Amino acid sequence: MKLTRRVVRVDTGSPDEEGCLLFANDRLVAVFVQLGFEHNSGLAGKWFLEHAFGSLDEPEQPVFEDLDAAERWVVSRLA
Repeated sequence: MKLTRRVVRVDTGSPDEEGCLLFANDRLVAVFVQLGFEHNSGLAGKWFLEHAFGSLDEPEQPVFEDLDAAERWVVSRLA
């Protein structure tokens, strides 16, 4: 499976705008947003699953330490 990241700004309606689109085999499968410093110190800088598509679309919206951890989560769900 080929994963590709594209860094983007996401209009979330909040200061959290730094985002990343994640593609699996050239198909968009997830949108992640980096949580800003207005969140408690335990969440600031981590990556939130803003939206998932296809088989990743489920009620759970986890938070990840970094984008590598987010990718591992995606691969584990798509494998």
